[in-house]
Amino acid sequence: MEDQKTNVCNRRANNKTIETMDIKKYIGEATEYDKKQEVERRKVKSWLKSVSAFANGTGGCLIFGVSDDDRIVGLADAKADAEFVSQKVKERIDPVPQTVLKIEREEGKDLLILQVLPGDDTPYYMGDGVLETFMRIGNESVVADATEHKRLVLRGRNASFDK
Repeated sequence: MEDQKTNVCNRRANNKTIETMDIKKYIGEATEYDKKQEVERRKVKSWLKSVSAFANGTGGCLIFGVSDDDRIVGLADAKADAEFVSQKVKERIDPVPQTVLKIEREEGKDLLILQVLPGDDTPYYMGDGVLETFMRIGNESVVADATEHKRLVLRGRNASFDK
């Protein structure tokens, strides 16, 4: 039987959501996951751009409560953080991407896991007034250039450059 402690960002395994995780496997940041020590309330762009990028790409996962040196630090109030994250995604990402938000306990500390599914309605814009489209390149979420933005628009319309 396959070990249930697989990918923290797994979308489905045998049509069931993975219930457990092995956070120690996730070193640094990568194309499909991003770690944050806390939920930045004053600088929401620091993590919302990853939500946009994940929805515009192959999906991904934000893990809140892990330091830059990969130590599990946990969140003081994961429930309040979950409500804040959910609200900001609804307010600042357009269209609103499909997400799975859950609180996990690891080493006695609460982590917040925001899984962002790959979107069908690209591009997913992030902003408050000025809208930007982000994409994931390696371990960074960057503003999509004009060509990539056009591809995202066409993908959202189920079209291509060839049509």
